[in-house]
Amino acid sequence: MAVLVQTLSELVDSRRVLITVGAGGVGKTTTAAAIGVAAARRGKRVLCLTIDPAKRLAESLGITSMRTEAVQVDLALFASAGIEVKAGGSLTAMMLDTKRTFDELVVRYSSTPEKAARLLSNKLYKYVSTSLAGTQEYMAMEKLVAVKDDARYDLIVLDTPPTANALDFLDAPQRLIDALDSSTMKWFVQAFESGGSFSLNLVARSAALILRTIGRITGGGFLEAMAEFIGELNELFGGFKERAARVEEALRGDDVAFVLVTSASPPSLREVLYFKERLAEAHMPRGAFVVNRFHVAPPCVGAAVSEAEAARGIASRGVTLEDDAPTRLVRAYEDAVKLAALDAYHVRALSASAGTTPIVRIAELETDVHDLIRLGELGAALMSGGI
Repeated sequence: MAVLVQTLSELVDSRRVLITVGAGGVGKTTTAAAIGVAAARRGKRVLCLTIDPAKRLAESLGITSMRTEAVQVDLALFASAGIEVKAGGSLTAMMLDTKRTFDELVVRYSSTPEKAARLLSNKLYKYVSTSLAGTQEYMAMEKLVAVKDDARYDLIVLDTPPTANALDFLDAPQRLIDALDSSTMKWFVQAFESGGSFSLNLVARSAALILRTIGRITGGGFLEAMAEFIGELNELFGGFKERAARVEEALRGDDVAFVLVTSASPPSLREVLYFKERLAEAHMPRGAFVVNRFHVAPPCVGAAVSEAEAARGIASRGVTLEDDAPTRLVRAYEDAVKLAALDAYHVRALSASAGTTPIVRIAELETDVHDLIRLGELGAALMSGGI
């Protein structure tokens, strides 16, 4: 039974896998990196795994480029950023290699090395293993399960694509099973005789007509390649089906939690609330909400600020500004008050449905988070509960 947590800090201490999800542009990747930095400075050995091809995560961690091999962040970089890492703490980053992960599954579940080699060299397999919709999300879950029990790491932080794609990996195991067990697949398996030749005599007349039409357009070689691909893949169905079920079950484990990242804007909040419902339907554990770029009310809210007061403030600081500066300062103050009130109003919908799930509000920062210093500051804010 998972331990009930009240803060994101407790979540980092009590879980082995944290999966960050959220809409595009809400700071999800940055949040994942900041959680990794915060956990590393506590003495945890952390792996940040990303399936987002953006380079921002690597750049923020001081890595020249995100690689498909595990790359440990140099502890000297932490020191130069003023971040003290407890003994034993480390941060390793890795980008998912979808094709390599798929290749490893083929080799593992093929009955012979020859059959594995035949499938790996199939042109259609090369396409499916890199470009088919949903493959990346499923292989991300495969990779997560593969490293989940790796004794080299205490915590794994998985960064995901924006919510619309991140939702795909909830369904990816079942979609894989459905695809492999579809009637179309069975047609091709029937048409691909044991001798390795393609025959339309073994499929329904309507299906044969469709396949002959495809063959005239693409050439017989394409149908042969497809039939061979499906025939070889069908042999792996049992292994994939078992593995897909295991992947799905792993996402429901007590040591796994989802960190749902959003901004205070209504569209982002709607997406994160939708994802919350999907997690509940799938019986997968949400761990915390992070609301980034939250507008904080300026001092003296409720007291009107006059242009005269703004002018006196400018003069007291000994700065020279344009003549209309007091007017613009008053407007900026009023706008800041309104934005803070709007954000607080919008987040109430999240608070009302979050239940016991902690919500961490992170104030809008003056600059983008683009280096370890800022990641360290963001990580500290996340661990302290935000504002």
